[in-house]
Amino acid sequence: MISANPNGDVPQIDGGAFIDPTARIIGNVYIACGCYVGPYAVVRADEVGADGKVAPVCIGEDTNVQDGVIVHAIAGTKVTIGRRCSIAHGAVIHGPCTIGDGSFVGFKAVVYSSTLASEVFVGTSAVVQGVELGQGSLVAPAAAILSEYDVMHSTGKITSGERGFMNSVVEINLSLVKGYKSAISD
Repeated sequence: MISANPNGDVPQIDGGAFIDPTARIIGNVYIACGCYVGPYAVVRADEVGADGKVAPVCIGEDTNVQDGVIVHAIAGTKVTIGRRCSIAHGAVIHGPCTIGDGSFVGFKAVVYSSTLASEVFVGTSAVVQGVELGQGSLVAPAAAILSEYDVMHSTGKITSGERGFMNSVVEINLSLVKGYKSAISD
């Protein structure tokens, strides 16, 4: 379901994106071409900031927001998810937040009030809060907690294995966009 927020902002979704009918897209949201938004995902930009405006949630080209993901932000803060990102099942992305191109956020992971550069890999059920992570950073093992108090303890650099996995998830979801869009037009 696609709807305006109380401020009257309406989502802007490129015609080349696929939004599952059970997903909720609310308010000042921009979704680019090739995006896949899966079942029961919620992408919500509805909290008014001190300036009386709602900051946007922007999702870049060819990004997949999988089943049950929640993307939201505190009043007046923005969420930007780059191109070719994968936000896996049940993850929570809460702004203020920036996720760089080609990044992967694992199943049930939480990213809050953080900046992730490009090609960052956040493992399953990890919590990333209040940090800035450089290009190619790895947050592991699964269920790692990474906050402003312990940045270096749980990070490393991604390997070719993680990079290959990240790319394969994007490619699989791009094929889903094409398949679903084709099924709808038939």
